Amino acid sequence: MLDFEEIRAAIKREMPDAHITIDDLSGGGDHLQVKVVSNAFNGLSLIRQHQLVYGALKDELASEAIHALALNTSIPQ
Repeated sequence: MLDFEEIRAAIKREMPDAHITIDDLSGGGDHLQVKVVSNAFNGLSLIRQHQLVYGALKDELASEAIHALALNTSIPQ
């Protein structure tokens, strides 16, 4: 199982101001729902926002440490 702090650290390397919530959807640690709130998303389409998160987690996704990822991205309100 992947340590959620590793996921947070990977995202924060790309988006230092990010507020991140991670929920384990399966209990096995590889099917995750991740909510990321960051100013880095300002002016970006939803697709581009998700691409930024996928890029930050490319190693975890490539190794299949994360098997399924549901994303919710937004800018701070």
